[in-house]
Amino acid sequence: MTTTIAADHADAARCAPLSRSYRFELVKLVSQWRIRLLVLACWIAPALFVAAVSRQSTLPTDTLFGRWMHTTGWAGPLVTLGFAGTWALPLLTSVVAGDVFASEDRLGTWRHLLVAVRSPRRIFAAKALASLSVILLLVAGLAGSSTVGGIVAVGDHPLIGLDGRLLAPADAAGKVLLAWVCVLAPTLALAGIGLLGSVALGRSPMGLLLPALAALAMQVAQMLPLPVAVRLALPSYAFIAWNGLFTSPAQVGPLLIGIVVSLVWAVLATALACLLFLRRDFTNPTDDTSGRRALTTGLLPLAGLLALTVTVVAVATESVGSGIRQNKVQRSVGTAFAHLYRLQTEQLNRPDVTEAQLRATAACNKGAGHVTAEGPGNDWRCVVSWHLPDVEAVGTAVYQLDVTSDGRFVADGDGPKEVNGYFLVRTPNGDAPNPLWQFDGNVELLSATPKG
Repeated sequence: MTTTIAADHADAARCAPLSRSYRFELVKLVSQWRIRLLVLACWIAPALFVAAVSRQSTLPTDTLFGRWMHTTGWAGPLVTLGFAGTWALPLLTSVVAGDVFASEDRLGTWRHLLVAVRSPRRIFAAKALASLSVILLLVAGLAGSSTVGGIVAVGDHPLIGLDGRLLAPADAAGKVLLAWVCVLAPTLALAGIGLLGSVALGRSPMGLLLPALAALAMQVAQMLPLPVAVRLALPSYAFIAWNGLFTSPAQVGPLLIGIVVSLVWAVLATALACLLFLRRDFTNPTDDTSGRRALTTGLLPLAGLLALTVTVVAVATESVGSGIRQNKVQRSVGTAFAHLYRLQTEQLNRPDVTEAQLRATAACNKGAGHVTAEGPGNDWRCVVSWHLPDVEAVGTAVYQLDVTSDGRFVADGDGPKEVNGYFLVRTPNGDAPNPLWQFDGNVELLSATPKG
């Protein structure tokens, strides 16, 4: 009889399974009207946006791959990815992960939840997994919807990469998918920061805003002329580094570093949130862990992680400067021009010529030669020279470059008119966009090329 009573007490005190707690938290999240609206928007709005923009005469040429939205449907998801990394994903993580714990504080339901689950660890794990599931659903919607919209509106055509090389549809599809997968790492970092803010700040609305504010601060930092080591040590760099997938060979060094840094941030922020949650006194309804403990257990470790990663990246890559040097810019411009020149040759039905035959080179300076040719700026100028078979004269074309701090540049043609001075070229089938008029490129910041 005593054994039976003891067994009944043990069953009554047994914790609820994690799978049941996870389903419960997932249902609570999905039942919220704002989450349902976000899911609906992420699965419908990108397709409508990409299809609408692809039909317009004016394209978002200031956005990476925006100038090719009339040409191929694979440009649409990349334009969406650029916007999502800057605005959409930080806001989504704020709404989902930044409120998952704070909502219980506002409703005063912690005691009921503890009685039902009987394990703070399982409560934290269930809420974190539910938040992750919803965030993955939202990201999948953004990627899938924008891809479908682009393919339906424009078609499955080749994509021009950041080195001017033409990517076959299958190759472009693989790189687009890989780019979206890569941005999951910085999204997880922001989600971890959201969990930390939701636990540490309790009822305060700052917990909800923390991922968005952190992302905004890191975006501002990326716009400043900071050393490469500092850029790579910020989780937000992985939102940019996917650009390197669209060159040949792919610039995977910065991307891999950005992914690893983002995952470390995600793990540390989530672990700190769990530590704060387990230390909370749930018997005191006024204890929401905000205050000095949130500062010492939350903010200071992340600041220490940033200092550590800056040191490690600086030592491992010897990247203490901007990473933008004259020889790198010249090599990138010359390579892209050679590939794009072949596209223009095909458009005009001229005899085919190879990159080796062209021997395209670029001579670039900055500030009309009055300043050192390195670092970002809109005062870069390049003169591209190339050779044609059986032609003694050397062809030349001028480009004005705007190079940003992350290594991306826009080359704007400045003549001659028949080469790059006009945005259209006359082909046997009518006017077509001139691939040499303006083009985007990318400078590999971690290249080991010696200083030129």
